[in-house]
Amino acid sequence: MTVLLIALIVVLAVALAALAARHHQTSNGRGKRPPGDGPTRRILFPFVANALSRRALDAALRLARAEDATLVPVFLARVPLHLPLDSPLPRQSESAVTLLEAIENRAAEFGVPVDGRVQRGRTNRHALREAIASERFDRIVIAAAAHGGNGFDPDDVAWLLDNADGEILVLRPDKDDRVNGKLPGGRRHAPLWRRRGGIGGPASARRSPVAP
Repeated sequence: MTVLLIALIVVLAVALAALAARHHQTSNGRGKRPPGDGPTRRILFPFVANALSRRALDAALRLARAEDATLVPVFLARVPLHLPLDSPLPRQSESAVTLLEAIENRAAEFGVPVDGRVQRGRTNRHALREAIASERFDRIVIAAAAHGGNGFDPDDVAWLLDNADGEILVLRPDKDDRVNGKLPGGRRHAPLWRRRGGIGGPASARRSPVAP
């Protein structure tokens, strides 16, 4: 009985030590997933020109930081029906460059990695449908149109809730809550998606089809 009791105490001590070590490691890493332990979480953040909400962006970045996730901002470009879907769109290309760079600068302040995208479509909903069909993500953060302004109207939001997988967070920003290419604070960083070839270059043609 004495030998059995001693063995049981040793086993319990080893188990407690292992639990304590695991808790200490998690605390020091702030809950981050160990390298190689499954794919990194991805938060999809679709937006349209003239309707990038600062508050929605910051909410997405806070979630990404808390979950050790990558933010995937997707600029949705609308292509008129009279043009081929792969037609050059210079004005929207310029908006995509400015806004995606602003997002990356803001994300750098939060310490959040960014993997920017540009997705074409005939309407906001069409582009949104293509984005959720082609991207891997765990959560979507989206800003609903405020006070009849630009962005995703109630029908678009309802469609998204019915058709997209994963968790969906919908925010309704204030009327004047828009980003025009500048976000407060932080230094400017050369955006990753531009370094991969540039929005108008051959290497980015597949990633950023809005560009000429």
